[in-house]
Amino acid sequence: MALAKLLLIKLKTNLFYKILIIITIIYTFYITNNLLYKTHYQEGNITLTGYITDINYKEDKIDLVIKTKENISVSYYTDEIIKFNLGDYVLVSGELTIPYDNTVFNLFNYRKYLLSNKIYFILNADSIKKIKDNDNIFYKIKNLLYERMDKLKTKAYVQAFVLGDNQSLDGEIKLIYQENGITHLLAVSGSHTTFLAVILLFFLKRFKHRHLLICLILFFYAFLTNFTPSILRAVFLFVLNKYDKKKTIILIACLMLLYNPYYIYNVGFLFSFVICFYLIYFGKLANHFKNYFVKLLVTSLICFVASVPIMINNFYYINLISPIINLFFIPYVTFIIFPLCLLTLIFPIFDNVLLFFLNIMEYISLFCNSFNLNLIMCKVNLIIFILYYIVITFIFIKPKYFYVLVIMLFIHNNIKYFSYQDKITFIDVGQGDSILLELGNKNVLVDTGGNTFSDYNMALNKLIPYFKSLGIKKIDYLILSHGDYDHMGESINLINDFKVSKVIFNKGKYNDLELDLIKLLDDKKISYYQNIKQLNINNHKLYFLNDELYADENDNSLIIYTIINGYKIMLMGDASNLVEKDIIQKYKLDNIDILKVGHHGSKTSSSKEFIKVINPKYAVISVGANNWYGHPNKETLENLNTSNIYRTDINGSIKIKLDKLEIKTCLS
Repeated sequence: MALAKLLLIKLKTNLFYKILIIITIIYTFYITNNLLYKTHYQEGNITLTGYITDINYKEDKIDLVIKTKENISVSYYTDEIIKFNLGDYVLVSGELTIPYDNTVFNLFNYRKYLLSNKIYFILNADSIKKIKDNDNIFYKIKNLLYERMDKLKTKAYVQAFVLGDNQSLDGEIKLIYQENGITHLLAVSGSHTTFLAVILLFFLKRFKHRHLLICLILFFYAFLTNFTPSILRAVFLFVLNKYDKKKTIILIACLMLLYNPYYIYNVGFLFSFVICFYLIYFGKLANHFKNYFVKLLVTSLICFVASVPIMINNFYYINLISPIINLFFIPYVTFIIFPLCLLTLIFPIFDNVLLFFLNIMEYISLFCNSFNLNLIMCKVNLIIFILYYIVITFIFIKPKYFYVLVIMLFIHNNIKYFSYQDKITFIDVGQGDSILLELGNKNVLVDTGGNTFSDYNMALNKLIPYFKSLGIKKIDYLILSHGDYDHMGESINLINDFKVSKVIFNKGKYNDLELDLIKLLDDKKISYYQNIKQLNINNHKLYFLNDELYADENDNSLIIYTIINGYKIMLMGDASNLVEKDIIQKYKLDNIDILKVGHHGSKTSSSKEFIKVINPKYAVISVGANNWYGHPNKETLENLNTSNIYRTDINGSIKIKLDKLEIKTCLS
């Protein structure tokens, strides 16, 4: 407290204020760009002890965070039912590894997210043994709260609204909240802390040292919510509420970033501080209006506009009607849902009452989602991101120039119409194929990938977010090289959740997977074709070389050949040596610049004779890490030894600009 008071006095000097901001920016930029951090461990097999600070149970897996010399994220696969409590001391053995960065461009980076929680390593555990029960009073209270919540029908929402733990919430419902622009209401935030503080102030109004006591209670609440940045921000603002809020919010942000620069990767941190900053500086705009709902609308607009660049760079769209939707949801959650969650936690008899109001909330959210106005916006670089905030700050000072932001958003939303650069991206979809061709303002997707061993929706979690991050609003042509699941398994998910104009199949009889897709295409009135020989897109031609009908589905793969800006490209699907032999006999193919290696580098493809004839400069192998097929085959790699080889299991997604053959990979 004394240090904070001293710093706040110093902040009265503009020089100190400016120096603090500059130091914070330089320090944060340097640390995060060089991924510098202090750790007590190194990669490899290890046995360590620590106490559990977080638990998440899944079907065949337990995810823990344990505190040793530092925080370690632990994953343990088991079919057994093992019960742990927060605060339990455990002995863990396994392999300590550095988390992967994202393997698809622009998407969620798990490593940076963990860094924002001061977690530098993940441990893939071979064994976990409890060596001592929890004896910490704070964790005992937290365990009791979770046990109490487990008995409720409304458990998922009570955990989300009271403790900030939304892991139990249904994924589809969370996605709908996100699309409606109200996902911020699911996270514990300043409004929850404020509501709690108001209740405490009311009950402790006669207590002499109520401010100190409430501060202690709020810090304990921050502990219950795992010290999430938004709660810490709100708690510190309450603690320092006697001082200038404009300077205090900057002080808190700077101190938190100096403590952990990786907070900059935490979306909750960004939303909380940016929105709070603009409300403190420009919230008075709402005071010009007397009507409560008009005030709420203006406040909602300030929050929405302030969050636009963060929404764009993390979710790649904005919902234009979210300020209006929030007119209902903000007071509904603040004055009904959150108080009822607290009441139900204390008196479970209110569980059904809370369930009734939650059902109303879900129903209205689903209704709003049916006519939302989402604008797809590509991810922007740091300069454009800063430019957005310069414009936003300017229009809050001079609201009559709001049209400047509207024009900026309009151009951003239609940026693909101004794009004339040709690119090809080999998307990491694990053990499968998915290749995006961006030819000016036209987009061609060759295959979608698919995992027969998992119900993970790759289209919804990888492909579609990636397309949106590029500003792509539709796929003009979806080309399915053949009917195997690892090439077209995600096609139904993709078409259900994204606009696809036309679909092209390979030769031969349709299998069950293709027939299911055709039924969906008929329902959605999407055109589809089979056995075409050439596709004209802008000034480019895609040739389908394989016009024979073979007994094997892999051999019936569409083989695509094209020349873009003078660079020769061949995509081989899963075609085998037999097809390769037929192709080089029928066509004159040599000095291929980019080859998508057939069948994930299997020994049945990429024969020595074929590779010698086509002589590829760059060979791309789309393959899953540690796949049980053993792809790519050693012999295949030897056949390709004169080519520059890129692999999705090692390099992640691979993007090639086709104006000067510039190659960029997700992983080094």
